[in-house]
Amino acid sequence: MTRAKFNIAFAALALATLGGLAVFAQQQNFDNVEVHLQKAQGNIYMLVGAGGNVTVQIGSDGVLLVDTQYAPLSNKILAAVRTLSQGPLRYIINTHSHPDHVGGNENLKKAGATIAGGNVAGDIGDAAQGAQILAHLNAYKHMSARVNGQFATPPAAWPTSTFLGDDKKLYFNGEGVHIIHQPSAHTDGDSLVFFRKSDVISAGDLFVTGGYPFIDLNAGGNIQGIVAGLNRIVDMCIPVYGQEGGTMVIPGHGRLSDVGDVINVREMVTIVRDRVQDMVKKNMTLDQVKAAKPTRDYDTLYNEPGSFVTGDAFVEAVYRSLKK
Repeated sequence: MTRAKFNIAFAALALATLGGLAVFAQQQNFDNVEVHLQKAQGNIYMLVGAGGNVTVQIGSDGVLLVDTQYAPLSNKILAAVRTLSQGPLRYIINTHSHPDHVGGNENLKKAGATIAGGNVAGDIGDAAQGAQILAHLNAYKHMSARVNGQFATPPAAWPTSTFLGDDKKLYFNGEGVHIIHQPSAHTDGDSLVFFRKSDVISAGDLFVTGGYPFIDLNAGGNIQGIVAGLNRIVDMCIPVYGQEGGTMVIPGHGRLSDVGDVINVREMVTIVRDRVQDMVKKNMTLDQVKAAKPTRDYDTLYNEPGSFVTGDAFVEAVYRSLKK
């Protein structure tokens, strides 16, 4: 994914509300969007188009997707998936509630079929009526909330199975799939998805490359949760000693990564957090903190022209998180 495409996609997130994200989606020309697949490793592929990256798991049991981008791209996404597998689409896992990650839920759900029985028997009331959509309960709450008198997300796109607490586990396509809730990070409904046999982590917007992270304060996001989430990803990764590789990480936006990429982002986020935290302890105002430029030595990497999540916007989100 090019930096320009990343900036366009990531700008949507920085609009900060589900209503704003929906308006941004309406302004895109999705006819011109190209969808590309890249193999991560094992049974796992990364699909790039517009909006958040989609993770695709294939195997003898069928297809599992993590996130679904925007609704107008559903046919392109499904066509790309069909180049990998003709098996039934069984599961959709949402890493969080933003429209650039859940917009295709309704269309892709209709293209699938839930497994009725086995380890999901009794989970949902519409068994076999489309793919099962899984998400943390807080993500469901954001998707089913009303924005300007309308549901933030159409009811047909809401999760059909939710979990409350630390995690949810599946066994699908010959490997364990561990869905892990990371509290109050990008939002308060974030999930990491760990494919244990393939050794791939689908990170959602807890981890992005090429830009400052977006902390959605309106949806319960917090800088401390971002740091904790990045630390958790690093702890889960096992690198190849002395070289790139090992556990692969699919970011919410950006390029396929390994633990070294996550460590670089973690160090930046942690250092900026610590700088702002020190200024908060000194009772500095937001304007004073911005003027001190706590991101100054990272702006050449993360504050490119055209990026909506500027250094100042990131600093403000960190500041407001810490003031809470």
